[in-house]
Amino acid sequence: MSQENKDKFLYTRNHYYGRVKPENIAFNANLQEFSQRVGYIVNLETGGKLPPEEAFNQIEKLWEKLQRSKQGLMIGMDNN
Repeated sequence: MSQENKDKFLYTRNHYYGRVKPENIAFNANLQEFSQRVGYIVNLETGGKLPPEEAFNQIEKLWEKLQRSKQGLMIGMDNN
């Protein structure tokens, strides 16, 4: 299986139905990636493969990355 096919399988994307603007679509993709990765981390922690503190730290880093994305795309600003 090629890397592209693995990525499509592991990181599926749902269609975006909100207000169509490039920054909204980009943020939606980032939000979906955040959600999927958090799901994987939670499952690893639940299965005993990842210590709770490490799971928390990884999710916190993902959250900070998502916040930077939101700010960089200026999502939620008055001009949107």
